[in-house]
Amino acid sequence: MKPWLQRIVDTWSRISTQLYLGIGAAVVLTVAASLVGWVFFSRVGEVQSRVTNESVPALATAFAIAQGGTALATAAPRLVSAPSDAEFDRVSGTVLQDRKTFSDRLDALSVDDPQARRVTAWGRALDDNIAAVQYAVRARFALEAERDQLRDEIAVAYRKLTGLLVPAIDDQLFYAVTGYHTLGEPPAPSDEHLSEEVFTRYRILEELHSMAAVYNQIVSNVFNVRDETRLEPLRERLDAVERDVRRRLDNLGEGQLKDNLVKSYRGLRELGTGERGSLVLRAQEFGVLKRQRALLLQNRALANELLFETGRLVDTAQSSARDATRASSEAITIGQRILLVLSLLSVIGAVLIGWLFIGRVLVRRIALLSSRMRRMADGDLEEAVEVSGRDEISEMSSALEVFRRHALEVQRLNLVEKLAEELQSKNQQLEDTMGNLEAAQDQIVMREKLAALGELTAGVAHEIRNPLNFIKNYAESSQELMDEMMEEFQAVVGEPDNDNEEQKEGLEMIQDIREDLKGNLDIIRHHGQRADSIVQSMLLMGRGSGDRFPTNVNTLLDEHARLAYHSARATDTDFQMEISQDLDPDMVEVEVVPQDLGRVFLNMVSNACYATNEKRRRVQEARKAGEETEAYQPLLRISTRKLDDEVEVRMRDNGVGIPPEVLDKIFNPFFTTKPTDKGTGLGLALSNDIVREHGGRIEVDTEAGSFTEMTVYIPLVTTASRVEQETDGADAAAGGG
Repeated sequence: MKPWLQRIVDTWSRISTQLYLGIGAAVVLTVAASLVGWVFFSRVGEVQSRVTNESVPALATAFAIAQGGTALATAAPRLVSAPSDAEFDRVSGTVLQDRKTFSDRLDALSVDDPQARRVTAWGRALDDNIAAVQYAVRARFALEAERDQLRDEIAVAYRKLTGLLVPAIDDQLFYAVTGYHTLGEPPAPSDEHLSEEVFTRYRILEELHSMAAVYNQIVSNVFNVRDETRLEPLRERLDAVERDVRRRLDNLGEGQLKDNLVKSYRGLRELGTGERGSLVLRAQEFGVLKRQRALLLQNRALANELLFETGRLVDTAQSSARDATRASSEAITIGQRILLVLSLLSVIGAVLIGWLFIGRVLVRRIALLSSRMRRMADGDLEEAVEVSGRDEISEMSSALEVFRRHALEVQRLNLVEKLAEELQSKNQQLEDTMGNLEAAQDQIVMREKLAALGELTAGVAHEIRNPLNFIKNYAESSQELMDEMMEEFQAVVGEPDNDNEEQKEGLEMIQDIREDLKGNLDIIRHHGQRADSIVQSMLLMGRGSGDRFPTNVNTLLDEHARLAYHSARATDTDFQMEISQDLDPDMVEVEVVPQDLGRVFLNMVSNACYATNEKRRRVQEARKAGEETEAYQPLLRISTRKLDDEVEVRMRDNGVGIPPEVLDKIFNPFFTTKPTDKGTGLGLALSNDIVREHGGRIEVDTEAGSFTEMTVYIPLVTTASRVEQETDGADAAAGGG
């Protein structure tokens, strides 16, 4: 179509042209009414445009900043609680992305609005706090790595020092006893190797060895200190030990051994009290932990302030939107009044316009828009407002759509407030979880202390075996020397004279003395071997074993019951307990892992010692307070019985018993009724696992304040043995077939 013809068609299709040609005289009023409507509806469009372009983006930005602040507020505890470097790096990557998104949202705020500037300031402060938390946690991991390296260096320095002292002590003792200083050379005179100077040197070396162990234990315990105030007493103890060591070294005399010991002690001292020693490193760790706690508190305060300022920013945006809505409503009201006046002046034209234009074009769309508004008033905000066209009605529908979205944003704001309340609840739960975590950490630290004590016990057992070997060897050597001495004596004296009564009595006395000495040496060797077997049991218990072999349950129970009792006696010298035994004489050997089953007996007897000692203390405290109490004597009854297909082991004490409310929890890991420094809550859990691995079970009978009886049932043929027997039987049957 040609351009000029297209222009004619467009002009004809316009409403104003149709009204002008159809109405004639009423065209002026119609045009005036249209102009009035156009002006006021343009005003409404401007107001709604301001709402769309200013208020709604401000609300969206405020909500986004609130969400970002919440994410950063929860990021700080996750960073602090990261268990490893890998987990920390993973969390840090997520936090870095959250920080970048949060910073971009802060940059989107207007710098001219004072409220927006305050939100930006609090947001930047929160972002800086997260960065400081990341730096503090990374510093903590670095200090932990340095602590592990320092612990290894301390262990190496201590082994080097004991490597100098132990051979020197052995050589000095051998020289003092035998007079041999160097093999292959004649021994020194007795007045020389039995002199006070020789034994003084041996005593100094023994004291230096004991002080080295004490110093190493104090330096190692620095890493287990949970309170910063305990570092200074440890430093004073280290200084006292150093002074004692220097005095012993000064009395040792000059020589290569002294120079080597001075050098080794100096190295160990640097690892304990030096510039990068355990005390300084532990103090730095306390500083980093204190910094982390301060940053977490600051993080929580900054998040609360940011949430408050964001809420104020949302209130400001809402107020602006309400003002715009009010202005739009006023413009619509004024326009409607003017149109009403103009309509009254053109009744005839209005009828025609109402039938041709308003009725067929406008009213239908307005009715659709009105119906949608009523549904929105009833609460239906999910369906979008859609009205075709490009005139004022479509703009009104767009404005109504904006109002609908604004209402949804208001609902979301209410949801944000609800989420804020839930966040506070989650923070409280997080604090409770942190408290539980600290308690679990205390139990883990106690478990590490017990593990270190086990390593120390193994080391002490190794050290005890050296003097036991000396006792055994020298007892055997003394018996041989006694026999050689009697042979030499009879060779010198010859046959006794029967007429000389005095000579006969002397020879008989010598024989009696010889028999007594041999009997004493046999006793020494027997008890030395018994002590060596106890040490061997301690070492095997520390190493553990997975091998099963026939074991006498009576012997295993007796040894570990006595070992547990003497261990309790070593902890409290006032503790005395009677152990009553009723062991089945017809007991057979059972295929078990003796080290594991010994742990079960050791743990249960140790618990019995603790329970009876605790009751003894309560009785003593009641007597001191003037209360009348019955006489109490700790008692443990242990018995064994061979049943039809299993072995029964009973251990009954008259201690404090177990409260009924915790009876179902005693086999749970980390559950204990003892104080934190007395138990880890793992003994009965491990014992239960060991007995179940053997195919057995544990039964408990107790009464609070009266007694506790633990009964262990072990099958005569354990699960592993039964499988082997069935396999062997199947192989034999297959071979026979």
